[in-house]
Amino acid sequence: MIPVFDLQRQYAMLKPELDAAVTGVLARGRFILGEEVAAFEQEFAAYCGVTQAVGVGSGTEALHLALAAAGIGPGDEVITVAHTAVATVAAIELTGAHPVLVDIDPVRYTLDPAQLTAALTPRTRAIIPVHLYGCPADLEPILTLARRHGLLVVEDCAQAHGACYQGRRVSGWGDMAAFSFYPTKNLGAYGDGGAVVTNDPQLAERVRLLRQYGWQERYVSHLKGLNSRLDELQAAILRVKLRHLDEWNTARRALAARYSERLAGSGLGLPVVPPDTEPVYHLYVVRHPHRDALQAHLQARGIGTLVHYPVPVHLQPAYADLGYGPGRLPATEAAAREVLSLPLYPELGWGELDTVCDAVEEFLQERRL
Repeated sequence: MIPVFDLQRQYAMLKPELDAAVTGVLARGRFILGEEVAAFEQEFAAYCGVTQAVGVGSGTEALHLALAAAGIGPGDEVITVAHTAVATVAAIELTGAHPVLVDIDPVRYTLDPAQLTAALTPRTRAIIPVHLYGCPADLEPILTLARRHGLLVVEDCAQAHGACYQGRRVSGWGDMAAFSFYPTKNLGAYGDGGAVVTNDPQLAERVRLLRQYGWQERYVSHLKGLNSRLDELQAAILRVKLRHLDEWNTARRALAARYSERLAGSGLGLPVVPPDTEPVYHLYVVRHPHRDALQAHLQARGIGTLVHYPVPVHLQPAYADLGYGPGRLPATEAAAREVLSLPLYPELGWGELDTVCDAVEEFLQERRL
């Protein structure tokens, strides 16, 4: 079996470092908002090229708290995409604001800047571009429009740890950015975790207050906050892994290049690298009109795949009240029918990758016969 993810291999490679980090936390006996969280926040901010990072409980809560810290709430509208994890839209609704969904650029699979003007209303307060699959959204036109209209920009970087746009890492372009450290991310914890990063110390301080009941001093709430804290064990694990992130991203790019070389000319839709980006290939996503048959073919040969994402947010039952229906976001809906994520992680062997490509080519050849 070649799984789509394999976290055990990474742990085996880092076992001495990770075990020492966890043992250190257990020995010190402090588990919430201690020295490991503070150190990770400093190190991660430096990695992202920003001045502030605030560890929180998950990527969803990172988006929620970023919006809340900027005062987004009931009566406001936030523009984003439907081709994303449902967490993006859930975070908007957690503030009481209304999600407005626009279509994607079918090359990047990210928010199409050309769709923004038509989506603006007097209630629009923010835009969330999602750097999906590890490929940066086209930020320059998004930011130009946002500045013209006085809108907040929160980058959703849950799949883009270390990705670059025009030579700079994503997360420092907008007003704030939100990261997830879900275990399968390029930088993943061994449980839930997230962070908000920014260059604005006032916004960062509001996130710090909101993540712990609005406390400036213990048991005294100055804001109506919640409990969303990155714990010491996860921070210690993330500090170890952060030291390896660039190396892992380099490996992901090399594997992606090998996939693209092997599958070039096959008729399969392959990822395109826009000239202004340096993706980090959180996922290697291909397209085929008979996606489900391809997935079944690979599964029968012991190759794991996933679909990111099979049902766009606007077509999910829970979000029917947003008022969208089939056909409203055609590029999004086409992607949902056709995309498939092949196995990709830094520890994937070259022989395993070739086995995947052989099986894909076998399927495509059968279709041509």
